[in-house]
Amino acid sequence: MRTSRPARIGQYTALLAYLVFLAFPFLWLLSTAFKPPRELGSLHPTWIPKEPTLDNFRQAFGEQPLLQAALNSLIAALGAAVIAVLIATPMAYVVARRRTRLAKAVTGWVVVSQAFPFVLLIIPLFLVLKNLGLINSVPGLVLVYVVWALPFALWMLAGYVRAVPPELEEAAAVDGAGRVRTLVSVTAPLLAPGIVATGLFAFITAWNEFFFALVLLKTPEKQTLPVVLTHFIGAEGVADLGPLAAAAFLATLPSLVVFAVIQRRITGGMLTGAVKS
Repeated sequence: MRTSRPARIGQYTALLAYLVFLAFPFLWLLSTAFKPPRELGSLHPTWIPKEPTLDNFRQAFGEQPLLQAALNSLIAALGAAVIAVLIATPMAYVVARRRTRLAKAVTGWVVVSQAFPFVLLIIPLFLVLKNLGLINSVPGLVLVYVVWALPFALWMLAGYVRAVPPELEEAAAVDGAGRVRTLVSVTAPLLAPGIVATGLFAFITAWNEFFFALVLLKTPEKQTLPVVLTHFIGAEGVADLGPLAAAAFLATLPSLVVFAVIQRRITGGMLTGAVKS
């Protein structure tokens, strides 16, 4: 069915408005990061700084250990993404392929668990980490992020497994391949787009997470980037706007870069999988 010209114009207008809505906070953050203090306090702010400066970036790195915090965030996010994918992939295969009551119960529990607020989880998680000696440590935070990301990763990968034709696995079984060999050699390559998308979700969620890191990490050199950003806000709630914008801009770059790099591979993998099937 062909779409009429007014309908196409309306669609493109709505898409443009949505893109502007998404890009506005990032562009304003970028503009603020390069403005000198005099322009930040102006009653008539402008999009483009009249006298752009890098002083906000120098001040941000001078006041707070941003590089160490970024490294802590990278370790926590990358570790959580890899471990969650490694655990969720075989679990998703079992849940998707075995239509038992237990598999349905697991799926239902996964959906229900996503409704739990952070406050209900932090106390039991804190006690568990205390018994394991992992309080105030990045490995302990990785464990928490894995627990938090695993339900959604399982639910997401199970949908990808159901999209893989069972006939491919049956053909592998006829050739003498077992369950593990079938999962590794046949199903997993076709799940590559789903695995990448799930890992990307887990990475970005852990990179941007604030509440668990704030509660579990007390030593400044072990804190993650979102927690360190709060140090630019004074005791009276007054933010050091320039350095805060500069640090926040740098904190958003990894998520954007990771998504931009992996997005093409996700699309390409989906097309490749479609041709194979």
